[in-house]
Amino acid sequence: MDGTEAAVSTLLAIESSTPHASLVAMVDGEVVYEGSCVSDRHHNSLIFEPLQAAVDALEGHRIDEVVIGTGPGSYSGTRVGISVGQGVAMVHECPAVGLSSLLAAGFDEATAIGDARRGSGWFAKVNRSELPEPQLVPMEDLANAVEGSKILFSFEPADRFRFPGSIAIEEGVPTARRLAEAWQALPESTKAALRSEPPQPAYLKPPHITEAKKGHPLLRGKQT
Repeated sequence: MDGTEAAVSTLLAIESSTPHASLVAMVDGEVVYEGSCVSDRHHNSLIFEPLQAAVDALEGHRIDEVVIGTGPGSYSGTRVGISVGQGVAMVHECPAVGLSSLLAAGFDEATAIGDARRGSGWFAKVNRSELPEPQLVPMEDLANAVEGSKILFSFEPADRFRFPGSIAIEEGVPTARRLAEAWQALPESTKAALRSEPPQPAYLKPPHITEAKKGHPLLRGKQT
């Protein structure tokens, strides 16, 4: 024995794009902690208790990589997860990587759907070896766009979609454990590409901006 220890590989995964947020800590591919919290709007206050437990479970090991679910999903929840993950990555001087939450829903091959608001819907083909690319369609055309899909799932309640009774929609709940597993299953070339980009929420379309009305304080002093 030369007194040296084998290098330990550590991973923290954070998934908070739905009300069911979760975290998982892994050492050499084995789960050493898995925790969760449930909230519609308060991930920013509830996520830190399981985060501390996850860090404690690593027993002093520095984190090598943080993987964060990027949605599509909750506007605030996704941003809380990204902010927390980036903060941890800064402290541990490691990469923070964004990965689609659709890969964390537990389906090897399926079609995801969602409500993109303002009369639009979206769908995406999901499998474990490729990054999903959501496509926008008018909500009234969504059922036709996904017709023939063997498995259809959504992070939202099925009654949000006015589909024929013959089309079944399964509930999808992304988890940090599945997010970590999906990350580990990706080709190294895909991982390298994702590491080179900062994590950001999955934007389905440009943000909707309402212009200030005439007389609003923001417009004072501007020339007309």
